[in-house]
Amino acid sequence: MKQLKALNKYFWKYRIRLSIGIVFVFLSNYFNVLSPQVTGFVIDFVEKSLKLSDYRPPKTPPKYDILVQKFIHTVENSGYSLASVVALCGITILGLALLRGFFLFLMRQTIIVMSRHIEFDQKNEIYRHYQKLDTAFFKSHNTGDLMNRISEDVSRVRMFTGPAIMYLANLIAVISLSVFFMLKRNVELTLYVLAPLPLLAITIYFVNNIINKRSERIQALLSDLTTNAQESYSGIRVIKSFVQERAMLGFFSKNSEDYRKNAVGLAKVEAIYFPSITLLIGLSTLLTIMIGGLYYIYGDRNIGIDAIVEFVMYINMLTFPVSAIGLTASMIQRAAASQRRINEFLLTDPAIREPDDAEHIKLQGDISFHNVNFIYPHTGIRALKNFDLEIKRGEKVAIVGRTGSGKSTIAQLLLRMYDPTEGEIKLDGIDIRKIGVKTLREQISYVPQDVFLFSDTVENNILFGMKEGGKEDVLQAATQASVQKEIESFPEQYDTMIGERGVTLSGGQKQRISIARALVKDPNLVVFDDCLSAVDAKTEQEILSSLYEYLKEKTAIIITHRIFSLFNFDKIVVLKDGEIVEEGTHSELIDANGYYAGLYARQQEQEDDPGT
Repeated sequence: MKQLKALNKYFWKYRIRLSIGIVFVFLSNYFNVLSPQVTGFVIDFVEKSLKLSDYRPPKTPPKYDILVQKFIHTVENSGYSLASVVALCGITILGLALLRGFFLFLMRQTIIVMSRHIEFDQKNEIYRHYQKLDTAFFKSHNTGDLMNRISEDVSRVRMFTGPAIMYLANLIAVISLSVFFMLKRNVELTLYVLAPLPLLAITIYFVNNIINKRSERIQALLSDLTTNAQESYSGIRVIKSFVQERAMLGFFSKNSEDYRKNAVGLAKVEAIYFPSITLLIGLSTLLTIMIGGLYYIYGDRNIGIDAIVEFVMYINMLTFPVSAIGLTASMIQRAAASQRRINEFLLTDPAIREPDDAEHIKLQGDISFHNVNFIYPHTGIRALKNFDLEIKRGEKVAIVGRTGSGKSTIAQLLLRMYDPTEGEIKLDGIDIRKIGVKTLREQISYVPQDVFLFSDTVENNILFGMKEGGKEDVLQAATQASVQKEIESFPEQYDTMIGERGVTLSGGQKQRISIARALVKDPNLVVFDDCLSAVDAKTEQEILSSLYEYLKEKTAIIITHRIFSLFNFDKIVVLKDGEIVEEGTHSELIDANGYYAGLYARQQEQEDDPGT
């Protein structure tokens, strides 16, 4: 239950709506509990008017509500006939039911609508927090689990902030009003009638512990199931290519079966639980009729038929609210389990934080790495060792190395997706950790190795991240990325919708649109991370020649496992196992006949003999 304290800020935000809703709950039940009193009066009035032989007037008048007392006083002094009084009482009971229904409508319009507002706010809070979390967090959590927490878990919490709060307020109002008037009517009979309720409370306590544990298990299994499905949908082409449909179905079926068994187990607990509550309510009704009947027969407790009818009606009023104790408790327990899972993320602090007194500077392009070491937190792999590098404004630097040599880590550190484990990185002489994260990333154009395009138009994908940008900017960026001809061949050209993750495009087209997205920003610092791996040699030369003109006044870092001999780099840095093993221009490194020369020679052999 302590997990639900996190929702207090929402209840405070919507305190007016919540308070008014609770008032409506009270009013709806107030008019509801007046009906038994009017019914009891009309029964007593009929018995008295017909002068039935076994009628015994009450020794003391019933202590009805003040409104009912005024109604009785008006009727008794009106001189109406018996039939008119009965009709008037029937109309009054109908009016009370309509009033109750009206306030029930207002109750739902306040409390349930409030819960929808809280659901909206909570989803936005979770999404905003997801955006703040660092790359390491997303590498250690499944997408399906994240999706489940922002959808299924929030929906279960909404069942607490709406229906559960409403049922709980309704329960308190009905029990307090009913018991109050029952005690005023006859204390002894009330105690007999309410005797089963302590047993009900004990049952609820023990069963809810079981429900809570099973709910947490079910939510965890649902996350696994969602993750399984999400990965299958995203990787459907790989699954089909390797003919693994049956195997993947087996994994899904196993996860689905685990979820089914636990969900059915919970349903069985609830299936026993709710009828048990109904049985206890039925015992209260039986006790009312039996004990009340005995009191009436012996005539020594001031109990008449009218009082028995009133108590039966009060018990019937209590039937749904008390039986809803189980439902409400189940909602609260499930919400607590879901909110605990939500809190795990909301209480997760991002490793990359906006610095205090962040500097918001315009980057010129000077970069320096001083004794940088980096170990990936989720794997423990040491990616960089004693890395030192100076890049002057306007220089074009290639970082070359085999897969796993630590090349992409440099780009991740420059964008501050991670902070160095040791050492420091400076931009224009300022520690990167003192520069505002947003300021930093807005001024660096980055083309990732793993291209990601959104389900949107080609134009919007190119303009992604731009506050302003027109058609001319898009055309220029597409031309520089050598992708404009393909785009113009599309049926709707730049308005063509790209499928999820760019599934409708070839690998080369996706890479070049991603390059265009980086070029349209026109920053002073550009980082390309192995972004030409999916294009042919001719297109590669076109892009490189365009880039050479575009990058003339800019600082550029081109990370690649291929060697671009036609591009005049100011410096080439060769990495091996996270360390710089060579550094210099292309001709200098070839003349040195070292590691770089060996890489270049093997690349030339492969290009001369494509069959190898």
